[in-house]
Amino acid sequence: MLIERTSLLTGVKHQREINVTQEQLTHWEEGRGLIQVLMPHLSADDREFLMTGSTPEEWEASFGGDD
Repeated sequence: MLIERTSLLTGVKHQREINVTQEQLTHWEEGRGLIQVLMPHLSADDREFLMTGSTPEEWEASFGGDD
């Protein structure tokens, strides 16, 4: 499903193709469970995008690497 979000870090709108159903998305948006429980198959990057609209590149530019 093509998802569009506005990044909380930069205010830029992004689109990302995410393997999620409308039902999963609706359940999460309605607060029926944690994103990692409702969509355990998603990568951390995909979950972050759904929650904040942030891309991996924006996250890296804002917070740096793991070191």
